[in-house]
Amino acid sequence: QVQLVESGGGLVRRGGSLRLSCVASGSIFSISFMGWYRPAPGKQRELVAAVTSAGSTNYADSVKGRFTISRDSAKNTVYLQMNSLTPEDTAVYYCNVLARTVAGTVLDGSRNYWGQGTQVTVSS
Repeated sequence: QVQLVESGGGLVRRGGSLRLSCVASGSIFSISFMGWYRPAPGKQRELVAAVTSAGSTNYADSVKGRFTISRDSAKNTVYLQMNSLTPEDTAVYYCNVLARTVAGTVLDGSRNYWGQGTQVTVSS
């Protein structure tokens, strides 16, 4: 199993910045994907930003140029630097990872794991 602990959410004014962190722990063998999601109209959750183990990144159009995702593979941690925040960015942000775990000599297949979410509120 993999546990995800998110931090860094809070209340900020329009134009402000926040940095989210998500630490993955457990019997992790490898992590191929780390990303951040938030609820969106008509969708359960939308991808905000993601980074693969190869370092490729992907961003929602609405955050390009304002948000930056990065990962520290040695620490199994993903970060989301959010700048120039607007009230439209207000949401609960969920960390998501695609990871393989190991138990003894048994290597599990890749599974999706979600964090509990961290609230980001941007006031006008």
